[in-house]
Amino acid sequence: MSKAPRTSDEGSGGRAAAARQVPRAVAELPRQVRDELMRRLRHKGGPFTKSDVQVVKEPMLKRAVTASALGNCMEWFDFGVYSYLAADLGRVFYPGASGAAQLLASFATFAAAFVVRPLGGLFFGPLGDKVGRQKVLATTMILMACGTFMIGFIPGYATIGTAAPALLLFARMLQGFSTGGEYGGATTFIAEFSPDRRRGFLGSWLDFGTFVGYSMGSALVTLLNFLLTDSEMIGWGWRVPFLVAGPLGIIGLYMRLKLEESPAFQKQLDEHDRVVAERESSRHEFRTIFLRHWRVLLICVGLVLLYNVTNYMVTGYLPSYQTEVLHRNGTTAEVLVLVGMLWVVVLIVFLGRLSDRVGRRPVYRWAAIGQIVLAVPAFLLLRSGGWVLPGLGVLILATLLAGFAAPSAATLPALFPTSVRYAAMGIGFNFSVAAFGGTTPLVTEALVHLTGSSLVPGCYLIVSGLIGLVAVHFMPESAGVPLRGSQPMVASEREAQELISTSQQLQTIRESGPRS
Repeated sequence: MSKAPRTSDEGSGGRAAAARQVPRAVAELPRQVRDELMRRLRHKGGPFTKSDVQVVKEPMLKRAVTASALGNCMEWFDFGVYSYLAADLGRVFYPGASGAAQLLASFATFAAAFVVRPLGGLFFGPLGDKVGRQKVLATTMILMACGTFMIGFIPGYATIGTAAPALLLFARMLQGFSTGGEYGGATTFIAEFSPDRRRGFLGSWLDFGTFVGYSMGSALVTLLNFLLTDSEMIGWGWRVPFLVAGPLGIIGLYMRLKLEESPAFQKQLDEHDRVVAERESSRHEFRTIFLRHWRVLLICVGLVLLYNVTNYMVTGYLPSYQTEVLHRNGTTAEVLVLVGMLWVVVLIVFLGRLSDRVGRRPVYRWAAIGQIVLAVPAFLLLRSGGWVLPGLGVLILATLLAGFAAPSAATLPALFPTSVRYAAMGIGFNFSVAAFGGTTPLVTEALVHLTGSSLVPGCYLIVSGLIGLVAVHFMPESAGVPLRGSQPMVASEREAQELISTSQQLQTIRESGPRS
């Protein structure tokens, strides 16, 4: 006996029932991942196949993360050295000024490097989108090493007069120009190599390298201050940390030259695409970024401001703040900040993994709220005597800094599509760092000197926390989501098959009717 045909009501009821029976693998997907996969299925017109999913090679992934982190480590080794030697460099290169003026002049030279960072981003960003991330990152490594190494050989003011601070300024600007292509390229490189589910954890290793480098530089200066007399430090001791950068640069360059290009870049640029990309002018790419991606560019600027004002407050200003404003013993001040940096090193990869589990926005949001509430109390603790309370103040600031640093390398590249990612990162990141981050030590020191209040740095952090909280509110959640313009990235063939199976289930739900 033949079955009676189903009525339209029965058919719609069956589709509704199918839509309600959501498979467990689909139900457990974070909302942002599910929405993005559904969008890609609609665009493709069917479920994923094996060719639609990129399996990351584990050895190349480890090499990419290590080489990128080492470049950041070297950059911030120099930064830690310069921050801890700011007062000494002021005496070497600006001996005729008062103590406060020497420190301001040293910080002004430090900030000058950030003026040219956007120029470096404008130059290296489009270049990275055209010729590849690996080539540009090798170039920035060479320039960084040369700039840092050069500082170690510059004669002091007593030897060559005004040419000494001029040469210091040139070396710093060379460093700034190269750094303009470094962080944006390194974050892009790691993000494009990382499996989607682990991008927060793997990206956090980039800033792990940042704070390891800073800790190494600051520890070396602390050790030299302990071993050498004041006259020896001014005479020749300050040169030693800068000269160490030469061998570090050679090691980093070797590792970067051994890298392959990122999978996302390789996939995007076949022969035809490469010819087209080479014909496109940088002006066309910049126009595309500002016209099509201006909203996420503003979000990028806000997030970078949130991260880097805190970053440069703690790493760039706090050592000199304690010695020059609070009149604390130099060794005590240096050790306190060094302990804070080591605390960041311990926390950062755990917070990166947490951002993969709970999302980037919650990690940013709670760190921003924490900064608004705790910034002034932290500086009140710093003003206390002894070790314990000032140490607690430093640890509070270091914990907030880790909350901003951990998700950044995974969040910022995910804002932009592959075709303009390097250039957009170069513009947004470097503009924000130049305008707000790198000027933090100079502006804060000037405000403290102007107002006479040692709590000004805490108020400055509150303002950056409020601005950052607005950026976090508007940022899209990217945890577990494939990068825009890139294939889904997985860590193994098993994960690839799971994703293909999930896409088939999502396609069935899509064809069955509205999602439950």
